[in-house]
Amino acid sequence: MSDQHYNPLLYQTLANGNPLYSPTQPSPGSLGGGASNGLYPLYQQHGVTSYNNGAIPVYSRQISQKFQQQPLTHPHLQQQHHHQPQLRQPSGLSSPATIPASLTPQLGADSGPYQQQIHAANLSRQSATPHFRARAAAAVARSTGMNSAVSIMSPNGGTSSKTGSTTTIGEGADKNGTSSPNAPKWTTLDMGGMGLKNISGSLFRYEFLTALYINHNNLHYLSPEVRHLRNLTVLDASGNKLTLIPPELGMLVNLKELLLVDNGLVTLPAELGTLFQLEILALEGNPLNESLKTLLQQEGTTAVIVYLRENCTVPLPPPEREWITIEDDSGTLAGQDTFTTFSYNILAESYATPQMYGYTPSWALTWDYRKELILQEILAYSADIVCLQEVEMGQFEDYFKEQMKHQADYEGVFYPKTRAKTMPEKERRLVDGCAIFFKASKFSLIDKHLVEFNHLALQRPDFRKTEDIFNRVMTKDNISVIALLEHKETKNRLVVSNSHLCWDPLFRDVKLVQVAMLLDELDKLSTQWAHLPVSSTPSKGDSASGNNSSSSSSTSGKLPTLILGDFNSERNSGVYEFLVKGVAAQDHEDFMSYAYGHYTTEGLAHKLSLRSAYSHEKELPFSNFTPSYVELIDYIFYTSNSLSILGLLGGVEKEYMSRVVGFPNAHFPSDHIPILAEFKFQAQKTLPKHAPNFGSTSSLHGSNNHPRN
Repeated sequence: MSDQHYNPLLYQTLANGNPLYSPTQPSPGSLGGGASNGLYPLYQQHGVTSYNNGAIPVYSRQISQKFQQQPLTHPHLQQQHHHQPQLRQPSGLSSPATIPASLTPQLGADSGPYQQQIHAANLSRQSATPHFRARAAAAVARSTGMNSAVSIMSPNGGTSSKTGSTTTIGEGADKNGTSSPNAPKWTTLDMGGMGLKNISGSLFRYEFLTALYINHNNLHYLSPEVRHLRNLTVLDASGNKLTLIPPELGMLVNLKELLLVDNGLVTLPAELGTLFQLEILALEGNPLNESLKTLLQQEGTTAVIVYLRENCTVPLPPPEREWITIEDDSGTLAGQDTFTTFSYNILAESYATPQMYGYTPSWALTWDYRKELILQEILAYSADIVCLQEVEMGQFEDYFKEQMKHQADYEGVFYPKTRAKTMPEKERRLVDGCAIFFKASKFSLIDKHLVEFNHLALQRPDFRKTEDIFNRVMTKDNISVIALLEHKETKNRLVVSNSHLCWDPLFRDVKLVQVAMLLDELDKLSTQWAHLPVSSTPSKGDSASGNNSSSSSSTSGKLPTLILGDFNSERNSGVYEFLVKGVAAQDHEDFMSYAYGHYTTEGLAHKLSLRSAYSHEKELPFSNFTPSYVELIDYIFYTSNSLSILGLLGGVEKEYMSRVVGFPNAHFPSDHIPILAEFKFQAQKTLPKHAPNFGSTSSLHGSNNHPRN
């Protein structure tokens, strides 16, 4: 192995005209106002919490142990979502995990907090020479035959090679320094020991970095732009002259090691409390106030992070979400009545734990706090029809049913997931399910129906012939609740389906099967319900498919229909494709290699002319927001030949979102946001009938990469 990975010429380039170190960059004094006060005014603008006399109360051992981080095992967090991203690790020594143990603060499990601080400080001080880690990694590469762990890349000209004169842009970075679809061959950057006084913003476009070493320089200032390096797991800024660190560091939720040894730090911004995965916070050699120093030395990193998180000042809430007008309803005639519908996954209490949402203050996770925000949000939008997912049975019976009736005259229909049938009453109350509420002043409930996907699968003779049904579909107890509503004034009727599909990205075949069975049920119910006499109420109890006594003919699709809920499926999934196109081929990629009777021998087709409400505008950028998963997975589908859309609720302000690591938080009580649309009934159009054309579906294949219950 040659020395080509350590290139002194390239290091010299970094200090002469390279944007990573530019003599033309403003000095810390000019950026912040003066050497005497540093950059404190800048950090005030970013909301740094000030403490009385700089003091932080000592956090008790008992409380710190209570908030000790636990393994992330909740479905919302087991992924690449609902939650931690799997960082790419190229071959060779390409990540901090493969750098020799002597180069990083690998602390023994038996070490106490104080010993860990001393150990981290000693290792940091040993790395004060220029490019210590790059040199050491190159030495390891020579002795082991592996690639160097640390590469130095120039955003202006790429990688220089000692053995050649050609300079190329590094793979994985474009000419602007941003990451490309190709995986970068390097994810670690060592700029340590170079005497740098400033760092250009070009560095912060390297969003693929997982480790950044800017230790032992002469930095007085760390730019808030560091927030863009969301994949960092190691940041070493030891041995500089920092007196403040930007609160934007709290956006780097993947950090496991934050090394700030031998600086001039007196306190820390409370925004660092979101660093729930941080294992090592090294602060030895800083003039810390005594209370913070005592807490760190006696209780360790976790206690400090928990304290900061629990005591961080609540920022200002975002402005109200904008209303997007699609069609002017000023000319709406009598009989073309309008209504609004609302869908919201409220995050069940049993899922909202500190272990699953470690970035959220514990007080903001409590059900007492969240339920009030949820109810306020529902009542504020005052939708005529409200569909909720992840509602626990006890919450529906004891809180939502009563509050919705008392405060806004809502009636409700609720069913828990299938597992509740086998549980004692106490455990049943903890099982979540789906609820449909409607304003009793506007709608009457004509009938209701429960779709239990695993039970429905057993009723299909073609399904019983394959073991995949038992191994995959039967293991998921997801449900859909369907209600037939009648408008009290116009007597227009509406079918409303509220669904919560399987979350697991490894079971995208099950999601497609579930939504196919749902459309089959809706087809049967629409046929049965279409000819019910006006204002006839055959039963407000359960309606089993095929048991309704009403006669029917081939009238599928005549009833206006809404299909809402948490589909745990992205826009490129088979679920979305099938719903909006009406067909899915028998060999659709989402079926994978599994067999599901006629679905995988003949393909899928439905007769409803469905469209996503938000497709009239650009679909929302997300409906689910966590540190490791940001995607749109909640939808409102409607029959476009019988309903017209008038308006939509827009997304959350981008400026607010740029300062948030994930939901829930003080302003958003769930990791989902609600979606809302306004419709009007229209004279039903007869669409031309075409034979199903399955065509090519390869461009739309895909599945969501997030766990959602």
